[in-house]
Amino acid sequence: MTTQTVDEARAGAGARAVDAGGSRSGGAGAFWRYWSASTVSRLGDQVTTVALPLIAVVALHASALQVGLITGAAYVAWLVIGLPAGVLVQRLPLRGTQVAMDLIRAAAVASVPLAAAFGVLGLAQLVVVALLVGFASVLFDVGNSTFLPAVVPREQLTARNSLLSGSVAATDLAGPSLGGVLVQLVGGAASMLLDAVSYLASAALLGSLPPIDRSAARPTGGAGMREQIREGWRFVARHPVIRPCVADATAVNFVCGGLMTLTPVFLVRTLDAPAAAVGALMATGGLGSLLGAAATPRLVSRLGGARALRWATVVATAFALLLPLAGSGWATLVFALGNAGFSAGVVVTSIVTRTHRQTHTPPELLSRVMATVRFVSWGAIPVGALAAGAAAAAWGPRTALLLVAVVSAACPAILLASPIRRMRDLD
Repeated sequence: MTTQTVDEARAGAGARAVDAGGSRSGGAGAFWRYWSASTVSRLGDQVTTVALPLIAVVALHASALQVGLITGAAYVAWLVIGLPAGVLVQRLPLRGTQVAMDLIRAAAVASVPLAAAFGVLGLAQLVVVALLVGFASVLFDVGNSTFLPAVVPREQLTARNSLLSGSVAATDLAGPSLGGVLVQLVGGAASMLLDAVSYLASAALLGSLPPIDRSAARPTGGAGMREQIREGWRFVARHPVIRPCVADATAVNFVCGGLMTLTPVFLVRTLDAPAAAVGALMATGGLGSLLGAAATPRLVSRLGGARALRWATVVATAFALLLPLAGSGWATLVFALGNAGFSAGVVVTSIVTRTHRQTHTPPELLSRVMATVRFVSWGAIPVGALAAGAAAAAWGPRTALLLVAVVSAACPAILLASPIRRMRDLD
């Protein structure tokens, strides 16, 4: 299931060849080394996306609420350090920080198969692992999101963002399927070794990138951290386009958090799907994302960014309503169709809004604006995850899935109630 990922579907809009967004440096070679690191790491992530909840559901017999707790733990870091992260990214040597975060995540993920081998793996450890990976990912992703405008011309941003989102979509398509097969063959804990290896490969590639002058991204004056955070917050809150886009992203991420909790529980316990089928069904989100990323430049050119954004939210909601209608056997294809369509709508929204932020935010504010946007919008993921888990415990996974799908209607409603409803382009 694509996670908004309106805020880059966790893909990261950039490369680690910069230290928080300085002048263009390293050329195309640096960009492609970053792309390789990001793609390898993302593929491992997607294996874990399938393996971690399946370990909880199948091996540890977790309830829907407990699965929601694990999902929420992975994103609660955005609520804790999401705002300071934007300032920290400007102060720390970004390349070294990114490598360190990769190593921390590798160690955390590798602890799962190690504990399983000694027979001591429990739900508490899965929550701790999710927390550690989440906190490391906050600093990593905020730095990631400031890179692209520093290395490509403004007029290429939509195409580059589409390329990056397309790469994410491709790994979203292959990763869950691979994860499902690995879980079926070697078990969930052992399959997570692939994610640990992917983080190590990413760290090695990022460590080979050249440093870049980061002076253009440093804030001027002697403002402290609190005032710098306020500057980023005020920019987002007062911007007539970014503000409603953030509200839309928050609603989308609430839905995505709910879907991340409910999908494995619904597929395993309601539809009685085996692990390999669960991976394949979750991979349909990657297929939808890939199609959405490929179509975005043409949609923006033909319809305009604002119109493409409005239609994408409507499409995502319509397909989300198909998810709770799925059944066993061939009827699981209804889930596949809904998952693909929802993800396609989400990734179009992600590319359009991310590109607008990158081109309309001053360089010295970009990392703080990105951190503010993620603090608000990604902070909705653990809330949605826990709410969906509680709803499933009270009324069952299918009813909870229906409620989450209905909530997705808030996304187009937010945009239609804003100035974006009258715009052709977000400019």
